[in-house]
Amino acid sequence: MSEKPRILWIDRDYIRCSGCRLCEIACSLHHEGKIWPEASRIRVFMLIPGVEFPHFCVQCYDYPCVNSCPSKALKVDEKTGAVIVDVEKCTACGVCIDKCPGKIPHLHPSRKYVVICDLCGGDPECVKICQKAGFNVLRVVNLPRRGDAERLSSRTPEEITEDLAFNLYGEKAKELI
Repeated sequence: MSEKPRILWIDRDYIRCSGCRLCEIACSLHHEGKIWPEASRIRVFMLIPGVEFPHFCVQCYDYPCVNSCPSKALKVDEKTGAVIVDVEKCTACGVCIDKCPGKIPHLHPSRKYVVICDLCGGDPECVKICQKAGFNVLRVVNLPRRGDAERLSSRTPEEITEDLAFNLYGEKAKELI
């Protein structure tokens, strides 16, 4: 039996995140040529002070954003598993945002298309800077191509915040949320 094809995935150790936002800076420099966190494909959320984490595409097992796009502007890169946006086809209708369980795609701040993590073609800048800074929140791993064991699905910033706050503060977290 041959091994399943593998895809790249960015593993996240949320509890280690300091909220430095170097990942946003590296991403926007790579994609936009300047420091512009609003246009970054990765965003750091802080819904409760002291509870910060990076939020970006998890490459859901069923790709609801890709399957819902009425203009067929989204596709899955066969090499990496990342969602690729065809900026010429994208109408910024927002259907992919609504269909994403984590509400991850967002509109580019000055152009008419959505932005989603494209894994930088297989060498994610956010991971490189996070590792270089010694935070080690993000790391690239390989996952088997969508099998029964891989049921990745995005979560909203609110859901992640609730879990992370509980991990950091225990039962006291309920008072914060």
